[in-house]
Amino acid sequence: MSKSGLASIENAIGGARVVSRSTRTQGVFNPATGEQTAVLPLSSAAEVAEAIAAAKAAFPAWRDTPPLKRARMMFRFKELLSAHADDIARAISAEHGKTHDDALGEVARGIEVVEFACGIPHLLKGEFARNVGPAIDSYSDRQPLGVVAGITPFNFPAMVPLWMYPIAVACGNTFVLKPSERDPSAVMVVYDLFRKSGFPDGVLNVVHGDKEAVDVLLTHPDVKAVSFVGSTPIAEYVYTTGTAHGKRVQALGGAKNHMIVMPDADMDQAADALMGAGYGSAGERCMAISVAVPIGEDTADRLVEKLVPRVQALKIGPATDREAEMGPLVTEAHMRKVLGYIDQGVKEGAELLVDGRGFSLQGYENGYFVGGTLFDRVTRDMTIYREEIFGPVLSVVRAKGYEEALSLINEHEYGNGTAIFTRDGDAARAFADRIEVGMVGINVPIPVPVAYFSFGGWKRSLFGDHSIYGAEGVRFNTRLKTVTTRWPAGIKDGAVYTFPNME
Repeated sequence: MSKSGLASIENAIGGARVVSRSTRTQGVFNPATGEQTAVLPLSSAAEVAEAIAAAKAAFPAWRDTPPLKRARMMFRFKELLSAHADDIARAISAEHGKTHDDALGEVARGIEVVEFACGIPHLLKGEFARNVGPAIDSYSDRQPLGVVAGITPFNFPAMVPLWMYPIAVACGNTFVLKPSERDPSAVMVVYDLFRKSGFPDGVLNVVHGDKEAVDVLLTHPDVKAVSFVGSTPIAEYVYTTGTAHGKRVQALGGAKNHMIVMPDADMDQAADALMGAGYGSAGERCMAISVAVPIGEDTADRLVEKLVPRVQALKIGPATDREAEMGPLVTEAHMRKVLGYIDQGVKEGAELLVDGRGFSLQGYENGYFVGGTLFDRVTRDMTIYREEIFGPVLSVVRAKGYEEALSLINEHEYGNGTAIFTRDGDAARAFADRIEVGMVGINVPIPVPVAYFSFGGWKRSLFGDHSIYGAEGVRFNTRLKTVTTRWPAGIKDGAVYTFPNME
């Protein structure tokens, strides 16, 4: 316990939970009430270095552990995650604010990646070729890197870490995780389950902190690779700093996801899709649809007519209300930022159809709530169009034709996710081919790939050459070694001074 009597969030280093020695702290809050629920020590550079040292010490034995044995531990981890999904979801909701069912969905998508990691013996198999030359064989092998670090965001406090360390650990690496400071408790619930699964001390370490901790992970010579998910400015910083220090880096950044609505689309289906994709989790998703692009004035009018009553009827409340469709934003500061974007949209001339400002819930007046907000006639020069809001704000940008809609998306600096709603197979196929975005949905509003594919955007939504999880995750967390062997049975070639060939 801290001096204030509130729980103090612990680190996990070398297989044990430890109380941070840092005197720098910050509060952890319940976003539905605004009340502080815990104290989070911000780990010092020395403490982060201790976690890295613990991971480094654990690496040799873990690297040499047979992949099948690693997979069996991962199977146990998966079973414990499934059994305790409600506990993890409650920890998420208490500090993030998302509804319980939404939090359960997050846990389920994290478990999918653990399931994928259970197949690591097959995923690490290399290739073999016999007689590539006279009595010469060749084979390839994917080997672990060493200590890998992960820096994860507030919006998916359980899922995104599970996108990172299960694959890294299954591949034979050890891991240091730096979670978000805003909602750290779910990570520790999952950590305890990881330990119960039988993984050795030091294979997974957790240090809480801020930029001081991040900079140690990005510059420490014993960290070989860094995974990051967060905003684009920080993703770019993580990528440039980490690579400048010789590390392999995958840094996933922000988004401004558009959904094109063609004239032939089922308008009820499109409107329902936009509601879930735009307002689910209060819009705090990097795959949220924040821009609807109807083609033609008639399509736009029909879409807006469907959206307005749906947005006005949104059921907003705390996670403890199982009827709530949307909860609060994560912090007071973020709430004020989102409200500022709404103000800016009005100032720049967008038509505010549903105003989420001033929303108040009886008994939760101090919570960080913003009501569902809907703008129409947004243009590409407006701030609310250009920047990622990360809140329950949906903008309708009316396009005269398909080519104009396509150009909106392709010319935007972000290229994370996008979708098109149509009954026209030709239009859908052409869209998938021509769009400059990493993840595409055809009548699917949030096209997050399943675990055996990979997640990653284009342009300024991803820095680095590897997407996260799936086969790309295995490639990111390993390096390729190719071995050429010869066992000559009495063959004597003599010295060869020309470049070797296999003839």
